[in-house]
Amino acid sequence: MIAARATSTEVEAMRRALALAAHGPATGVNPRVGCVLLSPAGDVLAEGWHRGAGTAHAEVDALAKLAPGAARGATAVVTLEPCNHVGRTGPCAVALIEAGVARVVYAVADPGDHSSGGAERLRAAGVAVEGGVLADEAEAFLADWLFTARTGRPKVIVKWASTLDGRVAAADGTSQWITGPDARADVHRRRAQADAIAVGTGTLLADDPALTARDADGGLLERQPVPVVFGHRPVPEGAAVTRHPHDPVQLAGDDLAADLRDLAGRGIRSLFVEGGPTLATAFLAAGLADELLVYLAPAALGGPRLAIGDLGVGTIAGAHRYDFTAVERLGDDVLLVARPRPAGGPRPNEGN
Repeated sequence: MIAARATSTEVEAMRRALALAAHGPATGVNPRVGCVLLSPAGDVLAEGWHRGAGTAHAEVDALAKLAPGAARGATAVVTLEPCNHVGRTGPCAVALIEAGVARVVYAVADPGDHSSGGAERLRAAGVAVEGGVLADEAEAFLADWLFTARTGRPKVIVKWASTLDGRVAAADGTSQWITGPDARADVHRRRAQADAIAVGTGTLLADDPALTARDADGGLLERQPVPVVFGHRPVPEGAAVTRHPHDPVQLAGDDLAADLRDLAGRGIRSLFVEGGPTLATAFLAAGLADELLVYLAPAALGGPRLAIGDLGVGTIAGAHRYDFTAVERLGDDVLLVARPRPAGGPRPNEGN
């Protein structure tokens, strides 16, 4: 989407600002933001981006590269609405006003309760403001941060690997390996994309998982999720997770919504729930599973070891409904990606 009143020069500057924003840290409590300052004639005066909590915001970073007064009459093109609050740094809206910027073009409105309102403050000071420029691209780029900013919690991805009949282990508890190497490699790739990876203490004590993201040879991938353990039982001293590149975080799991807010406060924007069935069931039952990754192997086991336990659903009308967003073949296995169906979404046909 491109705002109707943005010039072609401003649109190109927004694309450049998004590229600059990508230099910032992908995790943490602050968003990745880029800024391009244009002269009244449309020439680039300066560029900047945000490098993480406590550092200059993108607009201030760009302004700092100019001599005093050089930004007067300029246009600031920024990927996120300039902030309007005092945190570790001052409000960007005020910095732009004091620099004499005449116009501000931004992509996405700031959803923060305390940081929003920058556009109104700029307009009140006589600055022309245009929002929504390349909003779709910026929404996609900032998806994880925007989700957390809007909900107050990380996005939760619940994953399990099962047989066609929904079993995650044989009757004797063995489960290695239900799926093949292609599916397992995909899991590790997705682990590396998440900020944190979670298991319950039952799985931790039974399987002693490392909770790392690894390549086909067992080496650690460059990006590693923070390990999170839900439950009251202590993590054993010699557990594999204690040798993780990041220190494990342990949460009680009695109030998942509160635990997720705690993780958001630690800069966690996405949580990959790896297992086991008890923890996965708890997130689904609480309505806190934002995406399901189900790896299906062409096998059947029977028995009691189901991927998901009791969700408290007593009738088919109360079923948790999802929409498939992707189906992917991975060697002999199939990956199903699903997201909760929005309230009021279409229901299955009668009799199906």
